[in-house]
Amino acid sequence: MAAPLQSTAASPIGAGELAVLLALVRGGTLAAAGALAGVDGSTVFRTVQRCEKALGQRLFERSRSGYLATELGLQLAQHAERIEAELESARSAARLDAGAVGGLVRISTTDTILSGLLLPALTGLAAAHPLLRLEITARNELVNLSQREADIALRATVKPPPHVVGRELRPIPSAVYGLKPAGRQRKPVDLAAARWIVVDDALPEHPSVRWRKKHLPKVEPVLRVNSVQSVVDAVAAGLGVGIAPVFLASQRRELQPLGEPLAECETQLWLLTHPESRHLRRIAVVAAHLASNLRMDAAP
Repeated sequence: MAAPLQSTAASPIGAGELAVLLALVRGGTLAAAGALAGVDGSTVFRTVQRCEKALGQRLFERSRSGYLATELGLQLAQHAERIEAELESARSAARLDAGAVGGLVRISTTDTILSGLLLPALTGLAAAHPLLRLEITARNELVNLSQREADIALRATVKPPPHVVGRELRPIPSAVYGLKPAGRQRKPVDLAAARWIVVDDALPEHPSVRWRKKHLPKVEPVLRVNSVQSVVDAVAAGLGVGIAPVFLASQRRELQPLGEPLAECETQLWLLTHPESRHLRRIAVVAAHLASNLRMDAAP
């Protein structure tokens, strides 16, 4: 942890400086912050230095990977977001076309939800709001919304993390799937003797891992992968059986369920935002669109 800066005579920090600090919290690097704020990276650097000197405290910790906001930095970013929200409301009220919404919205999810749910749900959003820009990242780890790593997170979970605003959208049932035999009727499969494809190492707390270890403790998996999407792909390649969400596996005609959905593996689809940013119009519009259009039509 870097030592605090020496206190100096404070100078005002205005809305312009707050906007730059917020951009750095969101972007994480000088270049990314500059792109968000519409200035160059050196301007971001000088603004941070000037604010830290005025306050006598660090606003960001520097590392090789970028800039991480301190507690004070996050507090200032929250003030900046409130100002941003008020400005957006004022602009909306002043525009003749009150329906125009623009700006960048960053969405984080998993590869499973991305391909199976999110991308289909985005149909129509661009036509309704052509000024919106989206940035989507897919990763297993839940992003830190408090650190503004994303504006919206879509996650399958039983219990979302605290300190975020969550909306429970849909149940996500899962079942054991295998390759559908060509030209033959479905036969019972001995799951205890099957070749299992699992996500044990990448997602040790995943419901599918807990279920298999509880009900089939002697099974030794033949293939370990790092995502549920990879489980589906491997099963479709005929490498074994695995547990997958019904909405995803049902889209693959070569797969068949080997039983009913597993109650212990059911999770919920959550739409998560940060309390301070959920009122920003661009984020609220995208969140509302997703809540209305995320569908699991393939699910039973």
